[in-house]
Amino acid sequence: MTDPKTHAQQLEFFEIPSPCVGVCESGPRGFCKGCFRSRDERLYWLKVDDATKRKIISACVRRKKAVLAKKRKAQAEQGEQRDKQYPLFDSPS
Repeated sequence: MTDPKTHAQQLEFFEIPSPCVGVCESGPRGFCKGCFRSRDERLYWLKVDDATKRKIISACVRRKKAVLAKKRKAQAEQGEQRDKQYPLFDSPS
């Protein structure tokens, strides 16, 4: 019989591509604004194994979601402030 662990493993035929999108600029916390990788994650991408690459990609997804949520919250707060202000020459109803 074959070992059941060998069936659970997925064969990897293709290299895991870099998440780089060509926007190579560091944000305020040191993560790339394009792919959300840290400096070390970008520097050592070609040297790490596939399992580590998957972990890096999942961390990038979490970072991107956090940044987008923060932007949405700021936009919502800005919209609330704008709604509270009255036009200069019109009187409030």
